[in-house]
Amino acid sequence: MKNVRITVVRKADYKDLQARYENAIEHACDVKEGMSWVSIEGKKPEGFCGEAWKVMLEYVEELARGGGNFFDGWMQNPHSAMISCNDGFRPVSFLLETVE
Repeated sequence: MKNVRITVVRKADYKDLQARYENAIEHACDVKEGMSWVSIEGKKPEGFCGEAWKVMLEYVEELARGGGNFFDGWMQNPHSAMISCNDGFRPVSFLLETVE
């Protein structure tokens, strides 16, 4: 199986939506652009957000098996995917790519 690098490429912060709809929370997502983790054998990296992992799990597993080419040529690199977490207030976009 291949390893898959997970890199934060963008993090949005919709303060207007937070003010309008969200209850105040003490701890929000603390990832920063440029942070990365490596999934070994398709497993969740230690310390990685469980909710973000749920969204990307099938893509990581497929890339780890050597697959890719999602949606018939969606990505320039067929052994990668751009996946966003499902937080509507502060979504994070992750680049998934196989590494040797």
